Amino acid sequence: MGSLQVIIASALFYVLLPPGECITGGKESTPHSRPYMASLQLEGKHNCGGFLISSQWVMSAAHCFQGGIKYKVVLGAHSLSQAEDKKQTFDMAAVYNHPDYNKENYDNDIALVKLSQPVIESDAVKPLKFQRAGGSDPDTNVAVETAGWGSLDNLGSRPDKLHEVTVAVIKSSICGRSNSYGESFTTNMLCAGKPRKDTCDGDSGGPLLYNGIAVGITSNGGRKCGSTRKPGLYTIISHYDDWITRTMTQ
Repeated sequence: MGSLQVIIASALFYVLLPPGECITGGKESTPHSRPYMASLQLEGKHNCGGFLISSQWVMSAAHCFQGGIKYKVVLGAHSLSQAEDKKQTFDMAAVYNHPDYNKENYDNDIALVKLSQPVIESDAVKPLKFQRAGGSDPDTNVAVETAGWGSLDNLGSRPDKLHEVTVAVIKSSICGRSNSYGESFTTNMLCAGKPRKDTCDGDSGGPLLYNGIAVGITSNGGRKCGSTRKPGLYTIISHYDDWITRTMTQ
């Protein structure tokens, strides 16, 4: 096969790849531009995300804590591997999964982590505001943002540095269709995505932001990241306002 034929064949291969077989469409974040981001790590390796909501509390996804897993919580990171002087690492003093979390369909997929001690706030470590009950959650087709150190593709390639992506809220009735999530999709969930733009494995627990406020928690998705049939699922934070307040003040 001639060189021109090889180039054409290669181009066709990438064009014809189904959604999710390429990168998930994000970009590297500006270092420390998202100072609320937390990396939940096991033996020094990133496993799930989270985000700082007060000086001693991190919000994440309940499915990240099944089986009594105890993480180190790293804040102030951009690169996971480099010894950045802005990083702060904490043990978990306690973790609270929502009592009604359903591991079958990921309903009520929210958790709160109390850190072993308060953070030292800096330009790289700051809490993020989250949506309270009565606030305005994003409408269909509205642009929302999320970030994490999760896989860049369906082959499991993980970035060393924080990445972010902008997606759009998808109508709930579409995600509740039988060829999407069907009856597993509940009123506590929001779905968002764009073709080849999505969260992926390892992004769980990170925030979904609308106008700079966390409105959702990265929860679940289809077997292929970037799929238009099964876009990313996010737990709607405002539905848990009372539980969050009770947990953080007990």
